[in-house]
Amino acid sequence: MDVLNTLYTSGSALTAQRLRMDVIASNLANLETTSTPQGGPYKREMVVFQPRPNPPGSDNGALDQGVQVTAVIQDTTPPRRVHDPGNPLADANGYVSYPNVDLSTEMVDLMAANRAYEANASVIKTTKDAVAQTLDLGRA
Repeated sequence: MDVLNTLYTSGSALTAQRLRMDVIASNLANLETTSTPQGGPYKREMVVFQPRPNPPGSDNGALDQGVQVTAVIQDTTPPRRVHDPGNPLADANGYVSYPNVDLSTEMVDLMAANRAYEANASVIKTTKDAVAQTLDLGRA
């Protein structure tokens, strides 16, 4: 793998993880959103990744490099139901539907996305430093 492919791979991961963190932030912001324009409570969203094809002109055969986001999908888990008969959004049985967003799950996902982002940023920095050292050797 050459230097540009390393940067391409890590760069694609940075982009994907940034979007993942944005989606998680949206989930956290809507933790208590019981009514949306589409009707019903907010539905948790998740990012779907898949391998990214080689960049044009690369000579690495059939190996894919990097990752790309193919979709942002809604979680099909049913909403949380809380008995609150005094709430104006309560149904006939006194239950209010809350989003299917779990704070603990979102925080763990956010930490994982953050660590993946940091790891890929570190790869880019290390690659940049290695290239700079190589160029310095050539000047000496």
